[in-house]
Amino acid sequence: MDVLIPAQRNANYEALSRREVLQTLEPLARDLMNDHLEKRRLWFPSDFLPADEQMSEDEERNLLQMRERARGLPDSVRTAVVLNLLTEEGLPHFHRVISDHLDNSPTWRSWNYLWTAEENRHGTVIHDYARDARLFRMREVEVMQYSYNEAGFTPEWEMDPYRLFAYTTLQERATQVSHRNTGRLAGEYDPTLKGILSSVAADEAKHYAFYRSVFAGVLECDPDRALESAVSIMPSLLMPGSSMPHYREMADVVHRSEIYTAWDYKEIVEEAIQFWAIGALEGLRSAGRAAQEKIMAIPERLRKVAERTEQRTRPKTFAFDFIYGRNFSMD
Repeated sequence: MDVLIPAQRNANYEALSRREVLQTLEPLARDLMNDHLEKRRLWFPSDFLPADEQMSEDEERNLLQMRERARGLPDSVRTAVVLNLLTEEGLPHFHRVISDHLDNSPTWRSWNYLWTAEENRHGTVIHDYARDARLFRMREVEVMQYSYNEAGFTPEWEMDPYRLFAYTTLQERATQVSHRNTGRLAGEYDPTLKGILSSVAADEAKHYAFYRSVFAGVLECDPDRALESAVSIMPSLLMPGSSMPHYREMADVVHRSEIYTAWDYKEIVEEAIQFWAIGALEGLRSAGRAAQEKIMAIPERLRKVAERTEQRTRPKTFAFDFIYGRNFSMD
């Protein structure tokens, strides 16, 4: 692909030329989408949690056994499930953000619809599990969900689709890690929840692969501006759920449970840098070279952040209304 950079750039060009790059990348997106469809395993919440009017005795018995197993889930794991659930139920925000930033062509529109349909099952199945297993005081969870959706999610990306692809690459990978590790801990108590979260994590891995490959295409077409966009995203990922009630406290529990930590984000960034071969890019303009240098320095910065976080962590007691205000302590 040719680098699409003219000698003169202005505000209007910056807005329009990125759309032109997206048009150039439509064949790549179609190929990635077809590959995604060939490899995916389409599942539905009722595959894990039958809820028909007419259920067999085995299904009824399995539901009661699942509910009994769920009683043993530690409150730290319950907190991680709530954070994962609420993040997934913020889907309206993400659909809108993707729609706003992508070119309104049939290809990109089809991907957004496909991605949204697959993601919609995630919040549904976790919500169904929480209700069927009697895991929480559900009204408190629903109030948090409402508050989160009402607050909105509007990242300051200046209508830059390059930032969208850098962000979704990192965010999908982070979400995959969080679901996978929550499922691992939950599996000690209830294999049903582990199976649910493993399936959700597998979806996130496929979405991650799509966005990561699209951004690789952006880098090939327009490396300087792609690096400038990436460097605005990669140092500190703005988590979509940061506006939800009790987010910081829940994220602290997840960190202390080693479900998702600063070390995980460092590894995610390193994976992206390696896949995109950012250190090997040549022929860059001055702004691109400056962004490249900053990106290559991010892992070391993240290492220091992770070490400081560990050093400052002290034992702490938590209590959340959605688990009846019970106190639980974590190191």
